[in-house]
Amino acid sequence: MKVLMTEYLRIDLDTEQWECRVCDHTIGTAAKSYKEGMLVYNRDPREIHPPILDPEKYRFTFSPDPEWVRILEYYCPHCGTMVETEYAIPGHPPLHDMEPDLPALRAQWAKREEVKEPVVGPAVVPDQGHNH
Repeated sequence: MKVLMTEYLRIDLDTEQWECRVCDHTIGTAAKSYKEGMLVYNRDPREIHPPILDPEKYRFTFSPDPEWVRILEYYCPHCGTMVETEYAIPGHPPLHDMEPDLPALRAQWAKREEVKEPVVGPAVVPDQGHNH
């Protein structure tokens, strides 16, 4: 059985592997962080948050200093889908953001049907006929 974990990740409980939900690529063992099986782009934060003030005139420009912060983008190595982004301290290892309890997941899903796509609620449409 496969369990949806995020918008782009799932775990195959039979093989205990992370998988990409876009292309079905096996990323790696679910006993470790999925990030270990991803392509990682270490972005200069100034590319994402360019200076608001002229850096020639001002020391502080409202743009992150790359010596203090980095932006890590994680991509599926097969299809290139961006799976996650994190702001991190330079020199600090990537965050281990999910550590699934595989036996508990297996027990939880033992009596359920597999969900292949997320359940989406009804579209919310503003009521056009009433003045509030």
